[in-house]
Amino acid sequence: MLLGAAGATLAVAGSTTASATTSSPGAPDICTLDCVVKPEQMEGPYFVDERLNRSDIRSEPSTGQLVPGTALAINFTVQQIRQQQCTPLPGAMVDLWQCDAFGLYSDIPSQGSRGRRFLRGYQNTDQTGAARFTTILPGWYTGRTLHIHLKIRTTGTNGRPYEFTSQLYFTPEFGAAYLRTEPYRRKGPADTTNSRDSIYRNGGAQMLLRPQQAGSGYTADFAIGLDLSNTQVGRPD
Repeated sequence: MLLGAAGATLAVAGSTTASATTSSPGAPDICTLDCVVKPEQMEGPYFVDERLNRSDIRSEPSTGQLVPGTALAINFTVQQIRQQQCTPLPGAMVDLWQCDAFGLYSDIPSQGSRGRRFLRGYQNTDQTGAARFTTILPGWYTGRTLHIHLKIRTTGTNGRPYEFTSQLYFTPEFGAAYLRTEPYRRKGPADTTNSRDSIYRNGGAQMLLRPQQAGSGYTADFAIGLDLSNTQVGRPD
């Protein structure tokens, strides 16, 4: 897996080498990335393309009622990587979806949530490549560690649609702590840890969120770079 260490090393998705980045007067700033576009991870069975444009995804749109759970603000920075340089990527569609505090997804008939759209939404990145969401810390369900789904859609250098899909995770220590709080404690500890999750083991350590407490909730930053010339990464999932 290719990982860009923040402020030190830049690895471009689809390349086999990592290149050190430097800065000098008049040169682009050093890329500060949590992860380059590897690893992609499976979309999973619960993606529904609702096209619900909103920053706060906590509510059920039909009622306005917030789902229970601890608030989590995620601040994304999306950049394009080209010739070992980073530039903001405006206009990219960043889509999030996740389960609620009890492990259920919205708009999934088998889970009894057909027509509901809580904990789903997208934002387009602004001129600085930023997209901000307010959600909740996720619950868990059998066989999976704690995670949030992420999809970024834009246009590749070949003019065709470019789609990157992955999942965001938490450290075991952080997850174990918040699952002891309400309303998560009603379901108990997760039955699958990061190390036992087959999807996490395929590069999940490069997709970790590191939330910091902010009032009664948490906030986390995540910066990611896209190599828009990589057609293998960018093909539809």
